[in-house]
Amino acid sequence: MTKKISVMLVDDHQIVIEGLIAVLQPIEEIKVIAQALTQERAIKTANECHPDVILMDVRLPDGSGIEACRAILEENPQIKILMLTSYPDDEAVLASIMAGANGYLLKEVSSDGIVDAIKTIANGGSLLDPNVTGKIMEKLRHHPSEAESRMASLNEREKTILDLIAEGKTNKEIGQVIFLSEKTIKNYVSSLLAKLQLGRRSAAAAFVTEFKNQ
Repeated sequence: MTKKISVMLVDDHQIVIEGLIAVLQPIEEIKVIAQALTQERAIKTANECHPDVILMDVRLPDGSGIEACRAILEENPQIKILMLTSYPDDEAVLASIMAGANGYLLKEVSSDGIVDAIKTIANGGSLLDPNVTGKIMEKLRHHPSEAESRMASLNEREKTILDLIAEGKTNKEIGQVIFLSEKTIKNYVSSLLAKLQLGRRSAAAAFVTEFKNQ
């Protein structure tokens, strides 16, 4: 029997969650296993049930889906996150991708579109509009002071590790290069991602490469 895609729904409106459940419940390959109405609850529940995919509203009553996205991925990097937004050009979309989200969906997306999106990212794909990812790099190019500020927040050890991440090295390989344990490297990576306001290693690699090419 094929393993079902486990899904968690996060939105501050219960009626939206119920609508999503109505769409997803009949789909044989998908199973909704959890839901949350707040940022705090989203983080706690994700850490408890480890869903394959989270549909996350950008705006939540006690914070933002962006912060929830970043916090969840720090502890559960294997989880795939799709942000739900009303505006495709919203700054929050850019921030979400920087935080590690695998893509975004407009709230007026069709039922089939939601199902297809979940299946796509669960299978390792992404829903990142090239225009959006392009805007991230463009933002760094036109706001060098922001990138410089983020880089300045790193200590020398973190900068060294960031360079090694950009080279494609794993935590174990980085540890062998600078003579530290894999667990220690993991802690450093979590710290530097938080300082850079990024959610994934791939985003950190892109960030430092773009920064050095400015």
